[in-house]
Amino acid sequence: MDYSEIKSSFAKSRTGLIGLGILACLVIASIFAIIAIPVETYKNWNNPASWTEFPKSAQPIWVNWVSVKKIPEHVILDSHETVIIQNNVEKIAVQKFGVDYSYDYFPGEFLLDYKTEYSGSPVLHISVTRPDGVTLKLLSSSLPHSEHLTVYSDKIFSTNESIRKNLRLQKDVFSFPVQTKTAKEMIFAKSDNIEVLKGRYEFVVTLEGAEKLDSKFILGGKVFGIAGTDELRRDLAIGLLWGTPVALFIGIVVAIGSVISGLIFGVYSGYKGGLTDESMMRFNDVIYALPALPFLIILSVTTSNSVFLMIGFLMIFGWVGIAKVSRSMALQIKTRQFVDAAKIMGQKDMKIIFRHIIPQIIPYALASIAISVPAAITTEAGLSFLGLGDPTFPTWGQILHDAQSHGAAARGLWWWIVPPGIMVAITGLAFVFIGNALESKVNPKLRR
Repeated sequence: MDYSEIKSSFAKSRTGLIGLGILACLVIASIFAIIAIPVETYKNWNNPASWTEFPKSAQPIWVNWVSVKKIPEHVILDSHETVIIQNNVEKIAVQKFGVDYSYDYFPGEFLLDYKTEYSGSPVLHISVTRPDGVTLKLLSSSLPHSEHLTVYSDKIFSTNESIRKNLRLQKDVFSFPVQTKTAKEMIFAKSDNIEVLKGRYEFVVTLEGAEKLDSKFILGGKVFGIAGTDELRRDLAIGLLWGTPVALFIGIVVAIGSVISGLIFGVYSGYKGGLTDESMMRFNDVIYALPALPFLIILSVTTSNSVFLMIGFLMIFGWVGIAKVSRSMALQIKTRQFVDAAKIMGQKDMKIIFRHIIPQIIPYALASIAISVPAAITTEAGLSFLGLGDPTFPTWGQILHDAQSHGAAARGLWWWIVPPGIMVAITGLAFVFIGNALESKVNPKLRR
C-alpha cells in the first residue's frame, strides 16, 4: 500500500479527521502559549511572589454566566493618569480608580500598591466615593521622612487597622453597628442595612508633598480568568496553556525515539536471524518483563526529576513492543525477491535493511508513533502527579499534583482538577484516533 493510497484513505476516515482537528487545535494552543505568554511567566510558575496580585482559589470567570447570583470578579486597575495640583506650599499628586460594582456579594480584601519619589515627609490620603454620594475617608498616613530624594514603595491592605478605625469614626453614616464589621463591609454596604450597595465606586489616592506617584488598585474577587486560580494564586489558564507544548513535546519525542529504536532493533534482529536474533530477542524479553512504572519511580527518586531525563527513561521502556512487531515483519520481507536481488548484487546488510526493508515498515511505524504518544503523556502525568515530575515545568500532571497536595477535591475546587484531566484525555484521544485510522489502512488484517 503506497503513501498516496494511505493519504486518500485517511482523508475518508471520520475518526482520523477528528483526531487531526483536535491535534491542530493543540498545536495552535502551543504556538499561542509560546508567542503570547512571556517565558518569565512559566519560569516563575513556582515563585509565590510573582502571583501576589491574583486571588487565592478563585473560580473561572464564566461561572457568572450560569450563576443566579453574581460573584465578585477580581479587578486589577493600573493608574493611567496622575493629576498634579500646585498650592501655595507644595505639589499634590492625585490618582483616581473607578470601578462599577454590580455583584450580589461583598468583594474580597482590596489593596493599594504604590511607588513614589520624594524628599521630606509627604502625607498619603485614601478616600472612596460611594454610589449614594457618600465620601468615606479611609487613610491618612505620613511616609518616612527623607532628607534626600528617595524612591519608596509600599502596599496598603484593606485589613489595615487604621482604615478600620477611620471608618468607625464615621459611624454616623451608617445606621447599623460598625464595631463588628470589616472595612469592606462598611465601604460596600448600604447605609441602612448590611446589603451590597451596587453602582460606581471611585477610590481617590492623594499624595501631598510629592509630584510623582505610580500606583495600582486591586479589588479582590472570587472569580478570575478563564480557568480560575489555585491556592498559590497562580493563573491556571497559563499553566494549562504552557502544559500543552510540554505534553506534545514529551509525547512526540518519546514516541518517535521509541519507535525508531524498536524499529531498527527488531528489523536487524529479524534480518540477521540465528544466534543474533535469539540473543537480541531474549534481551528484548528481559526489558519487556520489567515493571515500567516502579522502575521509573525508582529512577526518578534516585537520579533526577528532570523532564529530559524522564524522556530518556520513557524511551528505555517504550521500544520493546515495536521491536517484536518489526522483527516479525522483517522475517517476512527478507524472503522477498527484491531482497535476494540486493544480496546477489553485493549490497551490505545495513544498506539492505535501511534501503529495502525499513521503508516497507514505515507506514506501520507512523501508526505506532501516533498510538505511542498517549502512553508517554499519561505516564509523565502519572509521575508528575506522584510528585516525581520536573517542578520547573507547569505540566498537567504537576497541576494535578499541586491540587492533590492542597486537598482540592475535598474542598470542592473542581476547576483545579477537571481541566488538566480533560486536557490529558483530549490529547490522548487525538492521537488514538489518528493512530487507529492509520492502522486500519496499513494493517492488512484490519483492512480486510
